[in-house]
Amino acid sequence: MRDDHDRDAGDGHDHPEGLRADLPRLIGRRGMLAGLVGGGAAFAFLAGRGGAEVIGTASDGAHCVALPAEMAGPFPADGTNVRAGQVVNILTEAGVIREDIRDSIGGLQPVAAGVPLRLDLRLVDVGRGCAPLAGHAVYVWQCDAAGVYSIYGAPDRNYLRGVAVSDAGGRVRMVTVVPGTYPGRWPHLHFEVFASAEAAVDGAAALLTSQFALPEEACRAAYAADPAYAASRVAFEQERFSRDRIFRNGSEAERAAQMLRMTGDGSGFVAVGEVGLVV
Repeated sequence: MRDDHDRDAGDGHDHPEGLRADLPRLIGRRGMLAGLVGGGAAFAFLAGRGGAEVIGTASDGAHCVALPAEMAGPFPADGTNVRAGQVVNILTEAGVIREDIRDSIGGLQPVAAGVPLRLDLRLVDVGRGCAPLAGHAVYVWQCDAAGVYSIYGAPDRNYLRGVAVSDAGGRVRMVTVVPGTYPGRWPHLHFEVFASAEAAVDGAAALLTSQFALPEEACRAAYAADPAYAASRVAFEQERFSRDRIFRNGSEAERAAQMLRMTGDGSGFVAVGEVGLVV
């Protein structure tokens, strides 16, 4: 797993055309090292700068990538670390399972400012032909428009943290804001995947902890549209996706899979991503 504090690198490509276009090219260029077939579905281990990557193939020829595991970083609030000497775990808070994570919960009042972002994530089993994973819980957390994480940098609020459960198609939908930028990191979202809502009570039980990146053009548009991003505009100019200390360690296919595909403008965006797991 890669740590938020490690120094990493990447190619700087946003891959707007998506994985369906990227992966056939990547497979053809790098070459398959080993193929495994099980239950009528195939997946392959390919060589990459980040190590062995796992790519599945669906019945319609589409590909999916097993996302790399990342460290949760210093601000997960999932029961795995402490703040001011106390264990912090929002996963046990009433109301944490919700679609709109812009509000604070548990009696706290602040609401996150920023450009609205609708997340549409699809969970798939890479080892079973990219089959959708229903009934899995996803915990998402991120910094706010100013680049601050609730609970830790702002103890009077716990917004931009929430859990959603995947539907029969493996889909998870949430409403949040475009995250800000802080020194040393490209704009990103953190997430953990659990086998069920009942299992999503402590980060130690997560099946996968990883991150998504946001494309440059969308971040620039959001930051220009809302004054809440004033500090992030300054920090953003110092960062590059290709130099981010988390994403640069991944293979080309992994970096493509970790880049959200976004549409919209400064009034709001939709972000689509795929969470590939081998379960």
